[in-house]
Amino acid sequence: MAEQDLGGLPLHEAARAAGVQFHDDAVPRSGFVKANGLRFHYLEWGKPTDRPLVMLHGMGQTAHSWDFAALALCDRYRIVALDQRGHGDSDWAPNAEYTLSAHQGDIALVLSALGLDNIVLMGLSMGGRNAFTYASDHPAQVAALIVVDSAPDLQKSGADTIRRFVEDMDVLDTFEEFVVKTKQYNPRRSDRQIRGSLANNLKQLPDGRWTWKYDRVFRSSDTKPWTSPDIVAQMWQKVEGVQCPALVVRGAGSTVLSQKTAEEMAERLPNGRLAVVPDSGHLVPGDNPTGFHQVVETFLADIPL
Repeated sequence: MAEQDLGGLPLHEAARAAGVQFHDDAVPRSGFVKANGLRFHYLEWGKPTDRPLVMLHGMGQTAHSWDFAALALCDRYRIVALDQRGHGDSDWAPNAEYTLSAHQGDIALVLSALGLDNIVLMGLSMGGRNAFTYASDHPAQVAALIVVDSAPDLQKSGADTIRRFVEDMDVLDTFEEFVVKTKQYNPRRSDRQIRGSLANNLKQLPDGRWTWKYDRVFRSSDTKPWTSPDIVAQMWQKVEGVQCPALVVRGAGSTVLSQKTAEEMAERLPNGRLAVVPDSGHLVPGDNPTGFHQVVETFLADIPL
């Protein structure tokens, strides 16, 4: 199918328009690695000799959701942004195995295959849960942790709103319909920023219609692998087991992570702190890139690495 101009700004132009500060017009290198019988796609930025910073996206997103953050940090870090199982250009789990333990095994094997150690680990939402769980279980491997709008307990109303949004937009006739509906859902973002984001998160079907670029099992109301009381209690134990310096980032307008739970996260992390980013909802790095980068830069500059 012929490539289409979807109206989004090129990466560096979009970053400048969003106020992102970066040193050069770096572009990511795309790679693949095998783990747990699946093929995983990742985007790599920066010098291979710099400290690795691994980025884990949220449910329904891809490695490209970190493009602004990676662009701003890749002059000092070797950035690896992973398409997690069932997302982006990584394989879908044939048995719909999207449990917390399955993700943990993926991360361990991907890091091993890429030779990554002594890492900074950053995750948003689903990726945030994966990140703090992995940091707790692998203290010698994770030097610092950044958890973005995520915790063991999330607000049901906000999570349900996201789920209804993706369920209602399973397959649409045109790319433009996705743009309109996404703008209604997240009016913080400009039309062209939305187009650029959707270009990396959608795929066109053989019949010409469009759909999300991740396993549709995530769009089912029946798929709630991490919400049982036992799993939530287990995740709080993982939070308390994180040994490295940790930053919890909350979007000031988030309907997914409450201020109370964010404060509890920072308190229960043995070496944790909290930053709240204004003018942002759940998707903090895209809603307010400059505010997000400011709190991340402050945290990284203030800890021994």
